[in-house]
Amino acid sequence: MLSILLPWLILYSCFLNNGSCDLYHELKELMTEFAINLYQQLAEPGNRTNLIISPASVIISLELLQFGAQGNTFAQLENALGYNIHDERVQDFMRAVHEEMTNTSQGTVVQLACALFIQASVHLSPFFIEHATLWANSSLQQTNFSEPNRTAAQISEWVSSNIGDEEADSISLERASSPLNQIAVVSTMYFKSMWQKKFSFTDTQPLAFTTAEGFILKVPTMYQTADVNYGQFHTASLEQFSVIELPYLGETVNMFVVLPSDRRTSLSHIESHLSPKTITLWANNLKRIKMDIFLPRFSIQSHFDLKMVLPMLGITDIFDPSEADFKGISEQGNLYISEAIHKAKIEIAEDGTNASGATAMVLLKRSRTPIFKADRPFIFFLRQANTGSVLFIGRVTNPSQ
Repeated sequence: MLSILLPWLILYSCFLNNGSCDLYHELKELMTEFAINLYQQLAEPGNRTNLIISPASVIISLELLQFGAQGNTFAQLENALGYNIHDERVQDFMRAVHEEMTNTSQGTVVQLACALFIQASVHLSPFFIEHATLWANSSLQQTNFSEPNRTAAQISEWVSSNIGDEEADSISLERASSPLNQIAVVSTMYFKSMWQKKFSFTDTQPLAFTTAEGFILKVPTMYQTADVNYGQFHTASLEQFSVIELPYLGETVNMFVVLPSDRRTSLSHIESHLSPKTITLWANNLKRIKMDIFLPRFSIQSHFDLKMVLPMLGITDIFDPSEADFKGISEQGNLYISEAIHKAKIEIAEDGTNASGATAMVLLKRSRTPIFKADRPFIFFLRQANTGSVLFIGRVTNPSQ
């Protein structure tokens, strides 16, 4: 119960101190800004594949590294996130957010985890051990980088246990044979929940979905009539799109689906429009309306090498053996991040969980009820109601993949 109330208690207490209140609102916006920046780097216009990433778990990894970074290495991490994790007020707020993220209740499972795999011969700083073992669902794992196959298997096993996937792909380690002391940072996020109002299995039917390339596919499409929050907006260049909010059980997490109104509008035009202010604008200006909702059933799992992404956000030193400064982790020196792996997985089905096949029936009734029909590429993000944290952000370009 305390973990549920803690974010509210912290946010309430900020009203007793305007400076703290401003800080907490700023931190919420910074987390959303990082989430969008990360997504936009991955969602390049030429890349039209399905995509999902958990900014929340990447943020925790970078916060954890801040505890052990010094000099320019620390400055780059601070600049990318926008805050200093050594500030006790920041720590208090982030702990509350992390606890809220990992709260499992009312049929909702949010499994957030981060691990640093560190060369077994490295003597760690007591200060770093203290903070690392208490930071969210983080852990320190000893490994032997001189045995890359065994280390890869150890990391794969850890990933599998944290994303609910017994058959997770094996992890390949690119630089595990380097003689320098190394660190592999691995983060995962797994979400599983029930819809506040379930879609009926018997109403799911194969309907047309038009891909960005213009191909028309028949994909299992869920259907329901429900009272939802809905709005219509447009970009600066007047491309129109719709936003619908679908709550999960308990309404602690909601899914927002962002759909271009015109089939000819490229999803990249909407993606470039994303910002913390636009997401807040959407959330605050949706109106309650009864709608017929058509949403394809989909499952996405993404695996990213963050060494290719974080440098685009100004984080470069951590991967450079000659520039990385992690003396806060160990005085031995020569520590750098040799691997940075992120894996995220989400499954969307009629009841909100992974579902087996169901008998479908055609349901194409005539109705004057407004229709939201996600039959073309769309963006989605899962957002915590209390904190505004973006747990997942991604897109669906082909539900059958």
